[in-house]
Amino acid sequence: MKPKVLVTRKIPQEIVEKIEAVCTVEMWEEEEMPIPREVLEKKIVDAEGLFCLLTETVDSALLDKAKKLKVVSNMAVGYNNIDIEAAKQRGITVTNTPGVLTETTADLTFALIMATSRRLIEASRYLHNGEWKTWSPMQLTGQDIFGATMGIIGMGRIGEAVAKRAKGFNMEILYHNRNHRPELESKLGVQYVEVDELLQRSDFVVVMTPYTKETVNLIAERELSLMKKSAILINTARGGIVNEEALYRALKNNEIWAAGLDVFETEPVSLDNPLLSLPNVVALPHIGSASIKTRLKMAELAADNLIKGVTNQKPKNVVV
Repeated sequence: MKPKVLVTRKIPQEIVEKIEAVCTVEMWEEEEMPIPREVLEKKIVDAEGLFCLLTETVDSALLDKAKKLKVVSNMAVGYNNIDIEAAKQRGITVTNTPGVLTETTADLTFALIMATSRRLIEASRYLHNGEWKTWSPMQLTGQDIFGATMGIIGMGRIGEAVAKRAKGFNMEILYHNRNHRPELESKLGVQYVEVDELLQRSDFVVVMTPYTKETVNLIAERELSLMKKSAILINTARGGIVNEEALYRALKNNEIWAAGLDVFETEPVSLDNPLLSLPNVVALPHIGSASIKTRLKMAELAADNLIKGVTNQKPKNVVV
């Protein structure tokens, strides 16, 4: 008998067929809406594998209901939606999909750098609203990228990819990481500094660190106060690393220049979130990895991890 797996969102048919070759698949057929919690709790009871997204909270209470579960395959790099310790205690393997989205997320990060520094969204609205009546010397002026200083907090795969792009703009690159990267310092000429120095010197502060207990509110009121008034904060990592209330105040009071955000503390973000009211915020709906090729690669890797997990093989990308 084929092992039963639960897929929590409609995924491309070619990926479904790959899983169906080995498993019996039960899939939540909606594309736009996540599986309701009560449905997830019911369906997971006899599932041996779970293919899920960041929209699903896989906590201890859910795992208690999963009597046969062997593997949770998360279609994402991050896994803060999963109680890793609870899974470990129950002998459940947790996997993720790193690597395949590195370049795509780095592209999106640089798009936010360009959009915020040159006020592209604001300028587009200005034109569409019929406000463009003439040209004037300081109209919609922004910040230069070429030759500026970038500070990257979290120099993993994506941070490194962003640094490579920054070299093409002749930027000075500072970084802070749990560990020094001497090989990268030699290859790209990046400089390791402590966080406070990075914040004080950088024209662009790019948050690339994973979401952990140690990085919650890593950038808050004190850290924002260290940044230049002309500085721009970019977060394409995870919401919660940057304190949104403190960021709103800093932007509202012109203590920093702008922010580009692809992630928020609560997602989907509410239209009542005050950050969305500010002209110096470029906000996106968590689309860092959203290219067709990359999302297909992520789904395929998650499927491979799922299949190996339910067939008692070691998946490629094991978190725990």
